[in-house]
Parts: sequence; structure tokens; C-alpha cells
Amino acid sequence: MDTTQPRSTWRMAWRWLLVPTVAVAVCGLTIVAHAQPLTVPQDQRPAWLRQDGIVMAGSWEPLVFRVRRDGTSYTPTPEQRAGWEREHSPEMVARLKSLGVNFVMMHCYKGAGLEAERESMADAVRFSKLCREAGLRVGVYNFSGAFLWEPFFRENPQAKDWPVLDAQGNPVTYGAAKYRYYWNRNHPDAVAFYRKLVDFSVNEIKTDLVHFDNYVVGPGYDPVSIARFRKYLRETFTPEQLLQMKIADPEAAQPPVAGSPPLLARAWQDFGCRSLAESYWQMGQYARSLRPDVLVECNPNGVRATIRPPVDHGRLLQGGEAFWVESGRVGLINGRLVSRIRHYKVGRAMDNMTFDYTLTPLEMAESMAFNLDCLGCVFWFEYGNIASMPGSTEPMSPALQRYIGFYHARRDLLRDARAVADAAVLRSFPSLAHGEPKAAGLTARVEDLLIENRRCFQIIHDHQLGDLSRYRALVLAGCAALSDQHAEQIRRFVAAGGRVCAIGPLATHDQWMLPRDKPALDDLPAAAVVRAGETDDWLAAIDRACGKRSLSVRAPTPKREGEAEPATAMSEAPPGLCAELTEQNARRLMHLVNYRADGPIREVAVTVTLPPGRAVRAVNLASPDRDADITVPFAEQAEGVRFTVPEVRIYEIAAIDLK
Repeated sequence: MDTTQPRSTWRMAWRWLLVPTVAVAVCGLTIVAHAQPLTVPQDQRPAWLRQDGIVMAGSWEPLVFRVRRDGTSYTPTPEQRAGWEREHSPEMVARLKSLGVNFVMMHCYKGAGLEAERESMADAVRFSKLCREAGLRVGVYNFSGAFLWEPFFRENPQAKDWPVLDAQGNPVTYGAAKYRYYWNRNHPDAVAFYRKLVDFSVNEIKTDLVHFDNYVVGPGYDPVSIARFRKYLRETFTPEQLLQMKIADPEAAQPPVAGSPPLLARAWQDFGCRSLAESYWQMGQYARSLRPDVLVECNPNGVRATIRPPVDHGRLLQGGEAFWVESGRVGLINGRLVSRIRHYKVGRAMDNMTFDYTLTPLEMAESMAFNLDCLGCVFWFEYGNIASMPGSTEPMSPALQRYIGFYHARRDLLRDARAVADAAVLRSFPSLAHGEPKAAGLTARVEDLLIENRRCFQIIHDHQLGDLSRYRALVLAGCAALSDQHAEQIRRFVAAGGRVCAIGPLATHDQWMLPRDKPALDDLPAAAVVRAGETDDWLAAIDRACGKRSLSVRAPTPKREGEAEPATAMSEAPPGLCAELTEQNARRLMHLVNYRADGPIREVAVTVTLPPGRAVRAVNLASPDRDADITVPFAEQAEGVRFTVPEVRIYEIAAIDLK
């Protein structure tokens, strides 16, 4: 079958790509002008995404990059070329589809230059066409945060001033890969160049999603970054604040170095976060100016315990519909829960899908329970070989097929489902980025506590304080630094009937971590605030602030190693059992995930509150670990509907159908 495009069409597109770059005016911090996030609301997204979700296979490295990554030259061997052809064949597309994949993340451009990647970009156009004809959706690796400077500078000698420079004036390299330099995402000439690649992805490849990689390095010590930083200082700070930074003239200001005033260091951190977000938002806006239904996604890596500028997920994720995490394996490891739930909750609260490698049934179960519209990247297919993930020779586990099949067959349990949350935990940017480590660490400790004890909550960021109406309580753990605006939004939430649980110092500093004469929220009514100190029972304090719980899960205490008989005592927190509660229009859905490797958790007693005026029609249990659904008896009581889940092997969904 001839799958090539007419050569005249390709030549026209290529001539356009090679037009010299023209500078565009993007040096200002325009991000502050956006009143609303750019993320497309879920009900306005493409019908295919809402209907089918994403089961991804990935192979997004162009041939020229693979060759350099695995050796010292840029010339592929005959074996590499043969593998490349297999990877882009109709047979490969058919194999992907037979394994349950409905979305392919493929290559477009990595950073070696348009001539260097010309062949693989042409192959991307053809391969995308093959995928679409087979009914598969396509996302493309649009560009990296780094370029392969050796071939790139030969093609583009004017780009030698595009790299981000460190304090010594040297290009910032991609770790040990010295042949890759990070480029300044806010350099106007670089932005103009990379916009052409967005255009190519949308108009030539006809992608459904554009992926922007490595959103982890912010501005540096290069002239463009310094000029933008000086503009930021002038527009953001008063003359008195500039003097605190020892800046008499903003036009002579420099980025901080060791020993610089703390306020200057904090300003640089905020500037870096704004700059990365500005870049992402502008690229996404440009992509959607070409085709409104294209999805936008970036890779800032996962959500850490604290915020580490220049990466601020709260700002970045407002610009698109998905983000990459690339985390390690999950499970109950040495008695400690290791999960991706924090990433998923941050993404879901911001209407973002979370992309990660899901290589085990447990990881797929976790994604179905907590993620939005995405099962994950289930394998890698470089050179036509199916492997678990990039750089691995481990094959895809056959145990995954049952879970992939369940995801497709039971999308009705996941589609258009909203997370039910009693409380919101605030990730305060100034507190987590600038605060004293002990206080800043309280936020993640509380998040972990709620995850491990199966409370219904969401994780929110500063920009979401304006709409807290869906929550009964706002948890402010380690939120020492709050702006006047955010303090006022919290007061309005309390005035409307909301309650606050304060753990650790609260609003003792402003948004620049400068101490206040009096904590900003000391005027909240005492009856609306539950305060907890370092040694108090934080979980009990949060429960008091919420007033009631939407979900209660109790299970037998797991048998300990060496016990002669199974334990029978019921516990509210058997280690390794996590839960999420979601709702659709006619039902509530309780998801249970067993992270333990020592077998099922049996006789799990569940209580779920019901929406006002609703009664229960039936409770049905669905699981990829079973061939058919089962119906369980239930009892309606004042606190909600009660029922027992006979066992949780890895994943159970209780669908509570409402009258």
C-alpha cells in the first residue's frame, strides 16, 4: 500500500520550514495577563478522548538522535535502518492495535536541525498517516528542551546565542550528555524557530497532541535572560523592595549568586517559574491557533514534596491537558507506600491527564483509580521491538493484557467521572518554594497521611483558591507564606461556611517570605478553624474540620510475618490499601487499590455517603482480576450506604447505582 504523501506537498512544506527565523516579540512576561487557565475544559475536549481515553505506546526518538545516543557518530548502521523501517511499517501499526493501544506517541523533532532530521520528519508524516488510517490517535514529540549542538550549529550558526548559560558563562548541558545544550525557551529567535515545528506537527503530521519535553530548566545568565529578569524586577517590586535586594538600578541588576540577599534569590525563583510557564502557555496558544482541537502537553517531571523552581506545576499545568511524570515502580516497599497518587491528584484537580509508564497490573490499577482519561504508556516499540520502557530489554508483561482489555471494556466506569473530595490541601507556592524546610515539608506529610488513610481530598494550588465551593474544609499545612489576596480568598471561603484546618505556622509571612507584624489569618472566627501542632493527631483534626467523611474503609489487620493465625481485628488503615471516590450523574464509584504483594485483602467494609435525596438501587463490583461483575448486598443507614467487598486482589471498583 502506498502511504507516502505527494513529493510536491512535502517539498513545499520543507521549503517553508527552511525560511530564515524572524524574531518575535515574546520577551515580556505576558503570562500574568491571562485571567483564566488555557486548559480546555473536559466537556469541550475531542470526543475520541472522552469516549475512549488513552492507552499509549511510545517510540519518539528520531533515528539521528538514537545513533548519537548509542554511539559517537550521527550515521546509522544498516541494522539500525532496517529496524527503523520495521518500526514504521503497516505490520507494526497492526501489532500495536492488536495489543490494545489506541494512541501512539511518536517522533517529530529532537534538536539536531531540520536538515539532519529531514528524513525522520518525512517518515513521521507517513507513519502518522498509517496510524490514523488504522484508527489510532497520534501525539508527537515536538521538540526537546535541548538541542544537539554539533549538527544544529552547523545548520544554524546564528543559534550559538540561544543556549541557557550558567553563572560561569558556559552552556548548560543535558547532564552527562555534553553534546546537548539546553536552549533558552524565552529567546525570541529560538521561539520563532520552534514555532515552525509546532506548525509542522499540526499541519503536516496532523497530530492530535503536541508534546514539549524537558520543562525543567529555566532562565540562565545569558543576555536575554538577564534583560528579561531586569524587566521583571521593574514591573514586580517597589523601589524599597529593590533596595532590600541591594539593587539601586534595575538596569544593572544581575541574577543571584551565593550570598545574595534572600529576596533577590526568591525573585529569581519566581521569575524562573513564570518564564517556563510563559513559554509553555505561548507554545500551546500557538498550536491551538493552528487547530483548536489539538491537545497540549509538557514534561516537567513529577510533583515533589516541595516546589523546586523553576518547575511549578501549579502554573505550568494551566497551559495544557496533560503532563509527563516518568516515575519509578510503585508498591508497598519495606512497609512504606510508594505511589503516584500525588501526581495524579495534582493533575486531576487541574483537568490534566498524567502520562507515565504503567508496566504492571498494579500501576494500571492505580492509574484507573486516580488518573484522568489515561491508562498510561504500556510499552515502548523502538526499532519494532516491544519492550517495557525506553532503554529496557524487558518485554511487555503478558499480565497487562487483561488490564488493558478491562480499561477498554469498562470505560463506562471511568468516563466523565469527577473526584469526590471533602477537603482541599493547598500547595502554597511561596511556602513550599521559599519557606523553611521543616514547615514547608508539612504539606507533603499531610498529603501522604490522607492518601495512606483513604481520605477523600484534592491537592490545589494558589490560583484555585478563588473557587473552593466544592470543599467542606481547606487544609493549610505548612502554609507560612500567603499573599494578601490569597488570605482574602480564604476569608471568603470561611464566610460562606467553609472551615480551615491549620497545621504548623499559618500566614506569618507574605508572598516573598517577609515576616508580617501579625499573621494574616488571625482574624478568622475561632469556630471555623481547627488548629493542630507538631505532636497532635493531624488526621483527627482534618476530620473535625470536614465534619463528616464521604468514604470509610475498614479491613482486617493484615497478618504479620510469623503469625500462626490470621489477625481478625478491624483497622481503619491496613497498610497498602488505597481508595478514591468518584461520581457520575447516576452513581458513585469507589475504587480500591491493593499495593501489597502478599495476597488479597479480604472482607473490606465500606461506607459511602450519598448525594442528598438519592437512594441506592444496587452495588456491583467490577475488577480486571475477575471474569464477571458481582452484586453485593448493602444497607442504607444515616451515614450512607454500607457494604462489604469480599476481596481486593489488586483492583476493585464498587459501582453504587442511584435511584
